[in-house]
Amino acid sequence: IELHYLPPYSPNLNPIERLWKVMSEYARNNKYFATAKEFRQSINEFFSLTLPEIGSTLTSRINDNFQTFNFAV
Repeated sequence: IELHYLPPYSPNLNPIERLWKVMSEYARNNKYFATAKEFRQSINEFFSLTLPEIGSTLTSRINDNFQTFNFAV
């Protein structure tokens, strides 16, 4: 096992944060919801209908391939 230090707050390194960003793009961005029920419905539709359709295209956006840097000498 090799441990890697991660900063205390590093959302770009957390794959679930990338999924939330995709969800926001499809279900929330630039949309007005008059009620909380409409908002929940949009989120639920994303996870039940949209995500299964686009899931195979997200492998480049939601993965564990992180850029690493070598220390300068």
